[in-house]
Order: sequence, then C-alpha cells, then structure tokens
Amino acid sequence: MELALVIAVVLIALVFDYTNGFHDAANAIATSVSTRALTPRVALAMAAAFNFLGALAGTEVAETVGKGIISTPSGTHGLVIVIAALIGAITWNLITWYFGLPSSSTHALIGGLVGAGLASASTVLWSGIIDKVVIPMVLSPAVGFLGAFLLMVAILWLFRRSNPGKTTRGFRMAQSLSAAAMALGHGLQDAQKTMGVIFLALVTTGHAQQSDGIPLWVKISAATAISLGTYSGGWRIMRTLGRRIIHLDPARGFASEAIAATVLYVMAIGLHAPVSTTHTITSAVMGAGATKRLSAVRWGVAKSIAIAWVLTIPAAGIVAALIYELAHLILE
Repeated sequence: MELALVIAVVLIALVFDYTNGFHDAANAIATSVSTRALTPRVALAMAAAFNFLGALAGTEVAETVGKGIISTPSGTHGLVIVIAALIGAITWNLITWYFGLPSSSTHALIGGLVGAGLASASTVLWSGIIDKVVIPMVLSPAVGFLGAFLLMVAILWLFRRSNPGKTTRGFRMAQSLSAAAMALGHGLQDAQKTMGVIFLALVTTGHAQQSDGIPLWVKISAATAISLGTYSGGWRIMRTLGRRIIHLDPARGFASEAIAATVLYVMAIGLHAPVSTTHTITSAVMGAGATKRLSAVRWGVAKSIAIAWVLTIPAAGIVAALIYELAHLILE
C-alpha cells in the first residue's frame, strides 16, 4: 500500500505540474503574444524550453516547499496528507483556468498543504509560512508594480526623441529576450514546487533523508511535466493577462517582463521563497500600463483577479481538507 501511494503521489504531483504549466503559460508569453513580438506557437515552444532549463537551475525553492511548510507524519498517513494537498491545488487550478483568472498555482499548492495539514492535525510551520510565503506574497507584486512603473518611466524618458517605428521594432526584438527570461524564472520557481512535494513524499516514507539533495529523476520529471503543460497553452488566461487588463505596446511588455523575471530570480536564488509568478507578472503589467494613465488599466478586471488571489490559499485548503477526510476513511 505504501509503495502504491508513493507512486500515486509522484503521478498526481506531475499532473499538478502539468496543470501549473498550462495554467501559467500566460505568465511568460501573454505580453509578447499580445504585442505581436512572438507568434503564439513560437512563444509557447520557447517558453517550454526555458521552463525546462529553469527547472534544472536550482533547488532552493523545492527545499523550502519540502521542508518549510508542514511537518508530515511518516508512512501512509503522511502520503495521504500530500495526496490531499495536491488534489486541492489541482482543483483550484482548474476552476480558475475555466474562468480565465490568473490565480497562483504556488499559493494553491501551499494552501493545499496547509489545509490537509490542519485537517490531519499535523504540525503547520507557521513561522516558515510567514517568512517564506506571506511576506513574499505581499512584497513581490508591490515590487513588480513599482519596478515596472519606474522602468517604463525611464524608457519613456530615454527614448523620448527616438523614431517611434524603430523604437517599437527594437522593443519587439527585446521582448524575445525578456519573455525567455520570464519563462526561465517560471521554471526556476514553479517546477521546483513540484520537486519539493515529491521530495516531501520520499522523506515521509524513508526513501530519502531531509539532508539529501533532490534526486535527478525528480528534477527531470518535474521539468518535463511543466514544459509539456506550458506548450499545451492556457489560452483563456493568456487573453486575460495579455489584453483584458490593458493593451500593451512592446516597450511596456518588455518593462513588465524584465522586472517580473528579476523579482523571480531574486526571490528564488536569494531568498529561497516560493513566490507567485502570476502575481508578479500581473502586477508588473499593471505598473507598466499605469504609465499611460491610471485609467488605462481596467481596474474592474484587476479587482476580479485580486479576489481570486485572496481566495486561493483558503479555497485550495478547504478542498484539500475535504479530500483528506475522504482519503483518510478509504486508505487508512
């Protein structure tokens, strides 16, 4: 039974990773596609490739998710908790994808872990959640908005006397680089979260030790799943992020992607914090768009997205808690 549950955790985690890929494909490429810097299929292929590379670039975020959110019991009981957390996260991903809302797969997973942990009376590491989740959750969108706003102001000043046509073409080319950087950051952040959950299951059953590194097969599996998910695309969310918030031009698309990618790298490599790529890029899009005028941003759409952000952790947690109660009766 325990071995079967370990295999089930790995498979469900990879399904979550796949849904994360198609749910968050828009994070990397929506602005580039909406400004016609890249065609959709080229953008998706590029994003999938850089997602794969980003997933193999480090394990700091994976270790935070695997060790710093909940302390799971050993054996079958711990595996049931992890399965419930994953199903809670997948359910919320599918709900928000259906309605075209760019919610956070990161916070869905963390909400699932916390909900299943509370339902099972496991130890929830609240200090780690505050330090590594709550503070970065507030900080990364704020930095994304302000950073993109300031960078766009600087671009407008530097290129104020340039030929508009040449400048637009130049920023379309630059967007290929900024979109690649964003996709790399997405892999660095989001694929590692799945690695962390699989590693948590392996530690729970004694197949790995807390002091061990993430096994290579776990890295490659997670990188492959998120890349395939990204290539399959998330067109509903791409439309929201690329057009419904604000119509971006190439310069503003470049500014938002460049700042968002920078935030992801700093949070992953510097602070080991699992931040939301969705929150970061959406806030950066708003910040860059606000340089036109504040009314250019469709704040009604932004409000709907913000509500989804607030609901993500508790909603995924409630689903995970219900799944845990059901799985506990069946499997234990």
